[in-house]
Amino acid sequence: MRSNIKEIPLVWLAASTCTGCTISLLNSAAPTIKNILIDPIVPGVHINLRYHRTIMGGSGTKAVKVLKQTSSEKKGRFVLVVSGAIPCGDTATCCLMAEDNGKPVTAEARFEELAQNAMVILAMGTCGSFGGIAAAAPNPAGAQPLKKILESKGIDKFLINIPGCPPHPDWFVGTLTRILMSGLPKRDDLDHFLRPKAFYGKLIHEHCPLHACFEKSKFAGKPGEEGCLYELGCKGPITYADCPTRRWNSGTNWVIGAGAPCQGCTQPEFPDLLAPCYEKLKDVDLPEIGTSKLR
Repeated sequence: MRSNIKEIPLVWLAASTCTGCTISLLNSAAPTIKNILIDPIVPGVHINLRYHRTIMGGSGTKAVKVLKQTSSEKKGRFVLVVSGAIPCGDTATCCLMAEDNGKPVTAEARFEELAQNAMVILAMGTCGSFGGIAAAAPNPAGAQPLKKILESKGIDKFLINIPGCPPHPDWFVGTLTRILMSGLPKRDDLDHFLRPKAFYGKLIHEHCPLHACFEKSKFAGKPGEEGCLYELGCKGPITYADCPTRRWNSGTNWVIGAGAPCQGCTQPEFPDLLAPCYEKLKDVDLPEIGTSKLR
C-alpha cells in the first residue's frame, strides 16, 4: 500500500530564528505533528521531511548529504521551508549552516543553493516573511526577509509568506495541504504581502469580540478593565489574521481573549513601526479602519 503513496520531499531551514515557529508547528492539533510526519495528510500524498535540524535524529555530514541530495535529485519537486531572516554581508558568519568540504556555509549561501531547485518556498514566521525581530533596528546582522534575498539573487520562485510570531500551526498546515491538493495557489489567493487570504484576509478588528466596545467608544483605561484595548496599544485595527475565530492552543484562547492587546505580529511593520507594545497606535485614521488604505 505504501508504494502507491506519492512522496513530497520537504526541507526546513532555520536561519536567524528563535525556533518558536517550529515549536508552534509541533503543537498542531488536527492533524497532529505525528500525522504530518507519518501519515498521508492528503489521501495518497505523504510529506517526507528530509531535513529539520531541531527534530531530526541525524547530524553532521550525513545530514548535509541528505540536504544536498534532495536539492540535486529532487530538483523542482521539493518544498523548501525557511524560518528566520537571512543574515547578509559581513555579518553572514553569525548564522552558519554546516560545512561543505570542510568550509562553513552561511545561511545566505545555503538558502540560495536550495531555493534555485525548490518547487515552492514557504517563509515560516514573520522573520522569514518580513524580517521581523531578527531584522529589527539596528539590525546588526544585516538580516533580510526571503523575498529580498530572492530578488537580489535573481531567483524567480513561487514564495508564500506565512507570518506570525509565531504563526498558528493551522496557517502552515493549511497552506501546505492546499498545495498538495490543488497545486500552487493562484496569485489572487495571496494578498499584496504574499500571505494566503484564507488565513490573512480579514482584519482582526473585524471579528474581535470587543468590536462593539470600540464602536461605543468604551475603552479600557488599564489592563484588566472592561472595554476595547485600543487605547492600551492594540494593533488589531491594522492587523490581518484570523486569530479571533481560530484561536490558539487547540482553540482554547487567544491574546485579546486573555486580556492583552494584539501586537500586530503578522504585519510587515512588526516590530519596529508597531512599538512600543502597550502604547496607542499613532497616525491611524479611525474612519478608515478596515479599508484598503491601511494595507
